[in-house]
Amino acid sequence: MPTDYKNKGLILLKKGQKGIVHALFSRFGLILLLLVIQVFMLFGIFQWFEEFLPHVLGGTALFSLIMVIYLLNSNINPTAKITWLIVIMLLPVFGVLLLLYTQSDIGHRALKKRSLEIIHATKERIPQSAEAMERFSDENPGAAALARYIARSGCYPVFGHTAVTYFPLGENKFEEMLKQLERAEHFIFMEYFIVDEGMMWGRILEILAKKAAAGVDVRVMYDGACEFALLPHDYPKRLKALGIQCKMFAPVSPFVSTHYNYRDHRKILVIDGHTAFNGGVNLADEYINQKVKFGHWKDTAVMLKGDAVKSFTLMFLQMWGIDERKDETVHFLSYPTFPADHAKGYVIPYGDCPLDNDKVGERVYMDILNRSLEYVHIMSPYLILDGETETALKFAAERGVEVVLILPGIPDKSVPYALAKTHYASLLESGVKIFEYTPGFVHAKVFVSDSREAVVGTINLDYRSLYHHFECATYLYGTDCIADIEADFQNTLAKCRQVSMETVKKEKWHMKLIGYLMKAVAPLM
Repeated sequence: MPTDYKNKGLILLKKGQKGIVHALFSRFGLILLLLVIQVFMLFGIFQWFEEFLPHVLGGTALFSLIMVIYLLNSNINPTAKITWLIVIMLLPVFGVLLLLYTQSDIGHRALKKRSLEIIHATKERIPQSAEAMERFSDENPGAAALARYIARSGCYPVFGHTAVTYFPLGENKFEEMLKQLERAEHFIFMEYFIVDEGMMWGRILEILAKKAAAGVDVRVMYDGACEFALLPHDYPKRLKALGIQCKMFAPVSPFVSTHYNYRDHRKILVIDGHTAFNGGVNLADEYINQKVKFGHWKDTAVMLKGDAVKSFTLMFLQMWGIDERKDETVHFLSYPTFPADHAKGYVIPYGDCPLDNDKVGERVYMDILNRSLEYVHIMSPYLILDGETETALKFAAERGVEVVLILPGIPDKSVPYALAKTHYASLLESGVKIFEYTPGFVHAKVFVSDSREAVVGTINLDYRSLYHHFECATYLYGTDCIADIEADFQNTLAKCRQVSMETVKKEKWHMKLIGYLMKAVAPLM
């Protein structure tokens, strides 16, 4: 039975041991083990089979050539192919084993099968309004074509009648979130990448416990990576003692799953089927600047009220139901959404599953860049690009579109920061403008274009988000809040320093070296 106590009005659950030992079984641990084994085996080969050395080297060379031909003809991302070629060149035998291990997804086969089953089974749960789609197509055929592409990968209809509120800071979202949670009468669904005890989670947990005691169906899901450094393994049981249903998504299993792949990076809150929150804000104190880690934490979120909330309800239930056989979607989707009849524009909440062949997150961003006429303004915490996305950014700027990136001035991780800087010179040469947020760290994931469309969600401009994580976002077209998003971008821009070719040349040599070296393995990070 978990111990709970009151501290300044907060419910906090006593922490247990952190899962440090699991770090040994992450991809890092696997690579380290393979390196050590290969060193010993190579040493043994040289010592014990010296006379057969030409045969061993010849066999290794032939094996590497076969794998090079395989990689060149595979459907792996072109940038990732280069990375794997380098790995195999450095580790001829065990590099291949590592490739086979990651490509086979031994620990994720059941997850892949079940998640794709659920997406397929629920693809028609929310019917597309023919009238909404027709109006959208009349207003902007290009944006409507994007909507049809998004719908290929899941049940993500175009909605009208949805009021959208934009929050320029995590503090703003948190304040409104508490108000909306207090009004819950039927159910509360929460799915977050990070949950960490502190003021933010303590206030939320206090409301969740009170609502659960009153009969509200309260469900919380967080990613299994939290077990590494933030929450004890038995935290779901501790929440259950408060009447809250809780699950860890994909707990890390030693040598069965790659720790960094297929994490649930989504941030979703649904209340009674009529109100939803989405954006970059996790449930930890740094996201609302209650705790300072990397200067001022700049984050964003949106609140939806109306028909489009159904999509987030369905997304949550799809993820919740992966390890269950009971289909609850029809029941929870039957709750009224209270359409916002006077709300302008169109809203498409959508998810991106790393287990299918649709790279929805990346392609939505690229489509906005390719259709833009005047400007595309972007906020992202990371900039680790493949060739396609970098080309899209550059091509938009070369067409005369104002492409502006706001990135962190104070990084949370040094290696991704160094990798971002490897793209600066190429982007600047094409006319992309780059700014760094001087007060601190930008965690917002925002695209806004031509005063007519925007995306706010969880999808970073890096390999993790675009290829390896479960993600979600809210696409907006013609909604009133787009003006607020652009105004926030301009306000944030005023607090930034501009990057130029001169500043790139003056960058510290060790930062350049880290970036150049790590770029070779960027897709594996």
